[in-house]
Amino acid sequence: MLKMIRKHSCLTCFSLVLFSPVHRYTGPLLEEEALKKAAENGLASPEFLELCAWLGSQIKPLCNMEESITSTDGDKDIESFQLEISGFLKEMSCPYSSLISGDIKQRLREKEDCLKLLLFLSTELQALKILHSKQLKGSHVEKHNEIYQEVQAICDAVGLPKPSSSDIPPLLTNVELKIKDILSKVQNNHVGKSLLTKPLNSGQVERLEKINDALRSEYECRRRMLMKRLDVTVQSFGWSDRAKVKTDDIARIYQPKRYALSPKSTITLAHLLAAREDLSKIIRTSSGSTRENTVCAINKVCSFFLSLKGYVLSFFNVLRDGGNLLYWLMFRLL
Repeated sequence: MLKMIRKHSCLTCFSLVLFSPVHRYTGPLLEEEALKKAAENGLASPEFLELCAWLGSQIKPLCNMEESITSTDGDKDIESFQLEISGFLKEMSCPYSSLISGDIKQRLREKEDCLKLLLFLSTELQALKILHSKQLKGSHVEKHNEIYQEVQAICDAVGLPKPSSSDIPPLLTNVELKIKDILSKVQNNHVGKSLLTKPLNSGQVERLEKINDALRSEYECRRRMLMKRLDVTVQSFGWSDRAKVKTDDIARIYQPKRYALSPKSTITLAHLLAAREDLSKIIRTSSGSTRENTVCAINKVCSFFLSLKGYVLSFFNVLRDGGNLLYWLMFRLL
């Protein structure tokens, strides 16, 4: 987000916390210049105090803390606010000695210390959110919420009013009646035949879910690798001296697009159940009729050099290692 934030290696963490869709920060410090000015003014900036109080309010319920950071509403002086921050940081075992020791009135006078405070609070909040989400993952409440959100999306798609109850069975009954009513008004082949011709029993559904979980895990690993390669590639653009002055501009353009990407796959068993026959098309990519339209003279040249590449590399490896060239030739010819 900012060059000064990036210097303390909290660019990613700070941005993820502020732009997280859950309990998102909506204050005035989302803009770069506003955050820079607030950090320079420190405790004299009401926006900076508000951001610290917001981070503290998000952290407190996640780790059952006794201390808290409350916003200044005009009745509380700056020294009381500093005492709250000091107690809050000590309870969290803050590693920055400049924030928890020395004269309390001098701790947040420098821009460097204000940035350290934001760094610590934002990274702690990010870590707590990750741990909290892992604890909720797979729980009954989360599963029920996911199902309710899916049913709610179906209601929106078919034009049903927003459900007033979270009871799933009645909602599904209303959805079924609405879909039957819609299908009765279209042609018989409008939707198409289902790709699955036989109904699934509970055992088959469980096995398919396990297969899908394994595939999603594999695809998530691949997506994370590609996203990491993307991050490294974009970072490499800033290595030159000419590009270093454009670091903030690159971050401003890249970060919103980057955080819109998710490593999680959205494919579920519902996609399989909803698949139609038109998805099961087999397209030949190497048949004779297909190659007639794609083959060209340069293919043979490229194929020759690709096949020669392995021989050349192994030949030079033998030379490098002091191996027997006669043995290499016999091995290749045989």
